[in-house]
Amino acid sequence: MTDFLHKLSTEIIRENQTIVLEDLNVSGMVKNRKLSKAISDLGWRQFRTFLDGIAEKYGRDFRVISRWEPTSQICSNCGFKGGKLDLQVREWECLNCGSKHDRDENAAINILVAGGHSETKNGRGGKRKTSVKIAAVCETSTH
Repeated sequence: MTDFLHKLSTEIIRENQTIVLEDLNVSGMVKNRKLSKAISDLGWRQFRTFLDGIAEKYGRDFRVISRWEPTSQICSNCGFKGGKLDLQVREWECLNCGSKHDRDENAAINILVAGGHSETKNGRGGKRKTSVKIAAVCETSTH
């Protein structure tokens, strides 16, 4: 697992100038019986440590946003906060603008916006494309 995490973090750092992660309450998440084994097996803490160290080595910008940012609750298109979603809700529609969102992709865009790294119009959707690869990798199944 360590070798895989090291290779993945190195690849991510080499391909990107800025990496934005959402700080997670991993110790709290491990207390959830349904999630604990999967979270422990994934080595999230070690992955974050690798990303941070390799980013420094390659001179990349590594940012971490607060775990309290409602990244899965905010419409990445208009900024409307729709409220808390159950974990099983994977897709939702904004009550304000009608945009349809995949939960993880939407949260990934919001992580980039909160990290101050977004190429989207006004930091909220629009016609310009934003890369969500890194945020999506780190965001999957966190909310």
